[in-house]
Amino acid sequence: MTTFSILLFGFLLGMKHATEADHLAAVATLVTRQTNYAQTVVQGVAWGLGHTLTLLLFGGIVLALGRAIPPNLEQALEFCVGLMLIALGADVLRRVVRNRIHFHVHRHGADIAHVHAHRHTEAEVHDATGAQSHAETKHDHPHGLPLRALAVGTMHGLAGSAALVLLSLQTVPTWTTGLVYIALFGAGSIAGMALLSVAIAVPLRLSARLGWLHNATTALFGAFSCALGVYVVYEIGFAQGLLVG
Repeated sequence: MTTFSILLFGFLLGMKHATEADHLAAVATLVTRQTNYAQTVVQGVAWGLGHTLTLLLFGGIVLALGRAIPPNLEQALEFCVGLMLIALGADVLRRVVRNRIHFHVHRHGADIAHVHAHRHTEAEVHDATGAQSHAETKHDHPHGLPLRALAVGTMHGLAGSAALVLLSLQTVPTWTTGLVYIALFGAGSIAGMALLSVAIAVPLRLSARLGWLHNATTALFGAFSCALGVYVVYEIGFAQGLLVG
């Protein structure tokens, strides 16, 4: 296999790497916080940047030294990813409960009383008649690089460094080529995660007009992240003996 083919393979492998279950779960929780597709793409790119920068840093050090990352450290980092998934999923479920849809019976002037369904946010209030007021509602438009997505990508990059560096050491002829391989792998993961983020956002945007469906979809993403996190923590912490070995 030529060097070009190896590097191209690295890019394509990076795109595939973005679709792994733990990456999917984490980014899905990030996407639930966004209101449009542009913000969603930025989340995916930020995750990919954090992931890539960490791979380059640790991968470069390991490639230069010609040593693999110790198995115990690799396990500990994967265990931390599991804890992170639980925290991200729990945060999504908390927001679903906080912004849940509920109903009020009220009337406008002399009109017949009717039922009004809506979601509460922290800034929404009701007057004595049950009418909803948005006078004090505030929301922020995100600016710059999303730090949460960047941090999540960095954590995934730390946990994935061992396997990627081992693959690089086995595939490329020199450590400099290995570094380029990791960079292209990272570029592929950025592209793959940006596309995947949009795909995850589609059902959320389509369900936005049906509050109950939107809540259910969002809760499903949160529950998936929690469940996968619990599995990772149990598998590495107990089945593989990190905590009990």
